[in-house]
Amino acid sequence: MAGALLMSACTHPNARTTPVAVPTPSVQPGECGVPGRDGVMSGSPRVDHADRDLDGDGRPEIIVVDRTKCDGRGNCYWNVFKPAAGPGECARYLGNFAGAALEPLASKGDENMSDVRAYWNQPSGRLLLQPYRFVRGGYLIDDGDVLQCKRATDDRLECADTKR
Repeated sequence: MAGALLMSACTHPNARTTPVAVPTPSVQPGECGVPGRDGVMSGSPRVDHADRDLDGDGRPEIIVVDRTKCDGRGNCYWNVFKPAAGPGECARYLGNFAGAALEPLASKGDENMSDVRAYWNQPSGRLLLQPYRFVRGGYLIDDGDVLQCKRATDDRLECADTKR
């Protein structure tokens, strides 16, 4: 009887059991790309910009999103490009951030590129905070610091480490 009670307590009947497909970008980090066409984009993109200087050189990196690829909660794939250094050069694709909102952080990765935190909206008002770090020529999720959060009644974020 006690075993049956324990087993029923560990089931999650409403949990999602199928993985969510993550879009594949049209170019790989470090390759030449055209902002607004390359990265995670649709055939008929509705493009918005969120350009930011991520490396402190006084020139903003190009950050573009295709609003047609966003989900119903406002989560999108923000494509990051290093602008062309000069004539005859190309913009370099640096990866993408998955989230509804982005927050540049004070910490830095390779090439003095700012870490960026993305806020991914989840069901029931929860958020997944995913930090990205620039390493070896592209932005990658630093999965050691991903946090699951929910909004408290007083509007504070209450977070728990997803590794625990």
